[in-house]
Amino acid sequence: MKILVTGGAGFIGSHLVDALVKSDHDVILLDNLHTGVQAHVNQKAMFYRVDMTDHTGLAQIFERNEIQAVCHLAARANVRESMQDPLGYAEVNVTATLNLMELARQTGVEQFIFASTGGAVYGEGLRTDGVHRAFVENDTVKPLDNYAVNKLAIEYHMHAYAQAYQLRCVSLRLANAYGPRQNPRGEAGVVAIFAGAMLQNQEIRITGDGEQARDFCYVSDMVEAFLSALRHKAAGVYNIGSGQPVTINQIFSKLASITHYNRKPVYVQKPVGEVDMTYLDATRARTHWGWSDRVDLQQGLLNVVKSLREKS
Repeated sequence: MKILVTGGAGFIGSHLVDALVKSDHDVILLDNLHTGVQAHVNQKAMFYRVDMTDHTGLAQIFERNEIQAVCHLAARANVRESMQDPLGYAEVNVTATLNLMELARQTGVEQFIFASTGGAVYGEGLRTDGVHRAFVENDTVKPLDNYAVNKLAIEYHMHAYAQAYQLRCVSLRLANAYGPRQNPRGEAGVVAIFAGAMLQNQEIRITGDGEQARDFCYVSDMVEAFLSALRHKAAGVYNIGSGQPVTINQIFSKLASITHYNRKPVYVQKPVGEVDMTYLDATRARTHWGWSDRVDLQQGLLNVVKSLREKS
């Protein structure tokens, strides 16, 4: 199958491209290398260095290639930054993505797989009685930041396209991804940021009190979700996560133990839009595809530290 992967030089995208190539798919990789890394570009994929906002460049890619499926991961993905630059985020995450969907529709693409965010579209993980629980796909969405609103807007566009044009669309609401290749000097990805700083014996800053909890899912498990969606010709919305809440303080403690880091974290003010608790129930993906998260947190953290040490 000929598959376009946007953001294919990025963290999750590059791992996905590698897996698709290994499965003998014909892969077209699109990335502007703003946050993607040239060294992560798979040499067996056809690489286009094109920005998502370059509508002409995108159209030419579709004209030159008979694309059968699109895995769309390219996005601006910093929650805090999205609150500071709402128009810039909407230009990439909404307008450019809608253009990509139009090209997919016009050229007869069979399936459009979208990397959404389960960590942000639902908002706070509270029931009406104030008790936390894992989110399921039909829960009410209450996004608290512009990045999540962008993702949700595309989910609604996908629903409309599925109904109006029979474009098979699937949205993967991803939990917090972590693993090798995540940027330890970026603004997102607390595991990589903490591990990278600890290995350099640098100060660690934690927003709020550190008791906010997230659902951490290893990158290879997330890649398998994309592959499963392709194999099963999936449509609709699926949560992809471990279903287990882990606090930022727990991540700090586990990584400190692995790296032998002895400094205490510095706690700073929590930014606008950051939720306290979010984790995902992935029963639907397990039931429909047999998908599950296979890499436990401790092993995943060990893998991250080992990868960073090898690069240092």
